[in-house]
Amino acid sequence: MNRHFEDAQYYLKRAGATAKKGLATEIEGVQERLQDLLGGDEEPEQSRIDQIRADLKDLQENAEGEAKEAIAEARLRLDRVRGKPPAE
Repeated sequence: MNRHFEDAQYYLKRAGATAKKGLATEIEGVQERLQDLLGGDEEPEQSRIDQIRADLKDLQENAEGEAKEAIAEARLRLDRVRGKPPAE
């Protein structure tokens, strides 16, 4: 059973990486158009980049927390199906 959770964790990480690449690709075109409209090749403010990084870190932690909760809930359901008392 542990192997299934390891597989699930692997695929969750892989899905996250794929989503990150997809978002970067989608945002790239928007970023170029925005720079053209604003007429600047200037780098964005460093504080803005730091804020975005912090937001992404929060999203990652939230996703990890939700995955852990889902795994714990799945384990409880399996224990109920098997008739075992819940593990503490």
